[in-house]
Amino acid sequence: MPKTSPLADISLYAAMIERARALVPRLRDRAFKTEELRRLPPETERDLHDAGLFRIVQPKRVGGAELDYVALVDCADVLAQGDASVAWNFANLASHHWMLGMFDRRAQDLVWSKHPDALIASSFIFPSGRASKVDGGYRLRGHWPFSSGVNSSEWNMLGGVVSSDDEADGIEYRIFLLHKDDYKVTDTWNASGLRGTGSNDVEVIDVFVAEPMTVAVGDLSGGPTPGSPDNPDALYALPVFSLFPYVLSGAALGNAQACLDDYIDITRHRASTYNRAKLGDFQSTQIKIAEASAKIDAARLIMRSRCIEAMADARSGHIPSIAAKTRLRRDGAYSVNLCTEAVSLLSSASGARGLFTTGALQRQFRDAHAINSHLAFNFDAAGTNYGRVALGLPSENLTL
Repeated sequence: MPKTSPLADISLYAAMIERARALVPRLRDRAFKTEELRRLPPETERDLHDAGLFRIVQPKRVGGAELDYVALVDCADVLAQGDASVAWNFANLASHHWMLGMFDRRAQDLVWSKHPDALIASSFIFPSGRASKVDGGYRLRGHWPFSSGVNSSEWNMLGGVVSSDDEADGIEYRIFLLHKDDYKVTDTWNASGLRGTGSNDVEVIDVFVAEPMTVAVGDLSGGPTPGSPDNPDALYALPVFSLFPYVLSGAALGNAQACLDDYIDITRHRASTYNRAKLGDFQSTQIKIAEASAKIDAARLIMRSRCIEAMADARSGHIPSIAAKTRLRRDGAYSVNLCTEAVSLLSSASGARGLFTTGALQRQFRDAHAINSHLAFNFDAAGTNYGRVALGLPSENLTL
């Protein structure tokens, strides 16, 4: 399929953002139901399918939009202004179409030739899976937590460690693409935040995975991949795990933006319970709005800039150094931490009214801290590794 013009890509990008924005009111209306279900309602998943949002970074050759990577951040940002759980699952599931574009063509065809809009879940907690090399592929076993959207997915990308019995030959991190018939889902997702993501456990007893249905993490570190002959766009030459935080960071960004917008809207008309003074007239209120908005604006600038820079590097054929990769992870964690700080600030400023379960603030607070608990946003981990590399020590992140 011929490459569309840049103007057409910009038009499609704008259309996708507007489709996401149009969903926000109904996502807010369904937020309580989504939390009760502990997964996305079928009608929400259908809305995302109908809008084409799950396929924004899927190759054009199979009908995807093949938008630049920053679209994941921007669309999640918008959707999270309705419900962070929806944005989280959207970004997770959409990103797996991007990753599948880097697999061997045979894996792509097996999934997309039947159902180009099939959903693919994941769990990239590599030590949770163990694999051994056999003729034609691998034997895989393991138990993985936090597989978001798994109950709606037909496939799953599971991370595992490949090693010999005594690990004398070293280990390799590898991703295995399995059909839902090859794993068991256990309902474990009873969480305080991101309640609607259905991030349940997955178990594989002992299954054969053919070689083409796997990809080495080392092949996803930037530059050509097994999928490059069929998907030559720079999008599919990005360093996957260096950019991993930005798959999900838009959910934190939109959640914080919604919290700020709601706070301003309520405070504009709210009076103190005790003396009826207008809260908007308090200098402390005005300062908190300024501080929270500055954190959110800074986070958005960091997230978008890093994604745009990564695409420019990929287009020029430049593969980032390990120092640049640790910077991507550092900034991904830091920007989400800024969003969490903004929500915490606004929650504290809201007083007791923020405690009511009928309001959105308590959900936004819980979701912000649930997002921040993801390892990709742990600044101690990302910062330590950045500092190590800056000091000339080896990186401790085996996925980079």
